[in-house]
Amino acid sequence: MAVDKQYSSDVEAILTRRYDNGADYWTTPDKRLIKGAPFSTLESVHYLLELGMEPTEPLIKECADLIFSTWREDGSFKLYPKGSVYPCHTVNAAEVLCCMGYATDVRLKRTFEHLLDSQQSDGGWHCNKFSFGRGPETAFSNPLPTLTALNAFRFTAYLNQEPALDQAVDFLLEHWTIKKPIGPCHYGIGTLFMQVEYPFRNYNLFVYVYILSFYNRAKKDKRFLEAFEALKAKMVDGQIVVERVVPKLAGLSFCRKGKPSVLATRRYNEILKNMT
Repeated sequence: MAVDKQYSSDVEAILTRRYDNGADYWTTPDKRLIKGAPFSTLESVHYLLELGMEPTEPLIKECADLIFSTWREDGSFKLYPKGSVYPCHTVNAAEVLCCMGYATDVRLKRTFEHLLDSQQSDGGWHCNKFSFGRGPETAFSNPLPTLTALNAFRFTAYLNQEPALDQAVDFLLEHWTIKKPIGPCHYGIGTLFMQVEYPFRNYNLFVYVYILSFYNRAKKDKRFLEAFEALKAKMVDGQIVVERVVPKLAGLSFCRKGKPSVLATRRYNEILKNMT
């Protein structure tokens, strides 16, 4: 799929930001690949792919090389040159590389093994970073990194074959019941979660239903079906209307707040396909 002419201005707007952080490809001179949100390296590549840019484009290949340069022998990714390596860094890097067509790369094979080895007993992935203090809720894994991990795994042969991923699905479905903020980063299911956000960046109803729709474990579960019906109820004339978008992306045509989005609706139609 190539970039449709109607989105060429969006692509140009994203490309004009590629040096904002001091180096090329939306990064910093010391390769902090998640700095500069919402125009970090990982996010910007996601937007371009969503807009239809081919993974074979030289720019995308060069970004893949940049991301892989942060890969470590144990399978993790170190997206900051200093500090700890967190599971959320690894799953975010793995996810975007899978979207770029590298799911079968031998390095990612080791990454997926690393993720399965580091999965927590509740089925999710947990970062030892406690920005909100240490309450009982921080004993849980972090829902968004867990959801992101499942999005990466859906590109692999592990999909609907690996029991450990069923545990991750169960963890996320249980959060639909719990709803309260859990994990060290306090991910909750409340008013903001229930707003349709696009493109996929934060923990919200749309991306929750989209990713879980790939997993057989979820598709017949009443909690997933409740979430799907909540998303379905937000459709307007068969289209997804964007309810929330980060302000710095508000000027892009493919994700205007309060407007139907053709590309978001395409993702919704994938959900329908997965369920049938």
